[in-house]
Amino acid sequence: MRIAVIQGSARNGGNTEELTRLVLEGIPYTNIVLREKEIKPIRDQRHDEGGFDPVDDDYDDLILQVLEHDILIFATPVYWYGASGLMKNFIDRWSQSLRDVRFNFKEQMAAKTAYAVVVGGDNPRIKALPLIQQLQYTFDFVGLPFSGYVIGKGSKPGEVLKDARAVRDAATLNAELRKAEPVAVNRS
Repeated sequence: MRIAVIQGSARNGGNTEELTRLVLEGIPYTNIVLREKEIKPIRDQRHDEGGFDPVDDDYDDLILQVLEHDILIFATPVYWYGASGLMKNFIDRWSQSLRDVRFNFKEQMAAKTAYAVVVGGDNPRIKALPLIQQLQYTFDFVGLPFSGYVIGKGSKPGEVLKDARAVRDAATLNAELRKAEPVAVNRS
């Protein structure tokens, strides 16, 4: 099984990345860091006769990379009680992939498994639940099975490591992912 992390944090080395590292400790994975890429906001052309115009950014290369993996981990801090703008822009562009003749996007996504790693500072085990639900609905729409999530509490860098429940949940997910017998892939 090949694992990819879609990392939506705008901060290098922040709590979301720290918790994700615990989830994947000792497991090979590809780390796709959205803040290092240019993903332009969607220009909605879903109902235009010709579909979407090509966009000169990194999205096309990223989605091709994502589609090569079996397990997708969506890692995002809670920003204003939702996913980060980086993550939202990436997912919004799925509308383009749904119309792309190179893919059967829903069929390809249905063959994968998704997890989420979410960190917030304001009572995240309650206030991040709408974000988890948003991901669930999004994944349902494209047929992507959503197998679980880890929510951590932290605001300042490193605080999530003091969240014993998040650390324990990360270890549990790590054990589950190890059972999937991942295949070594590039790690950036």
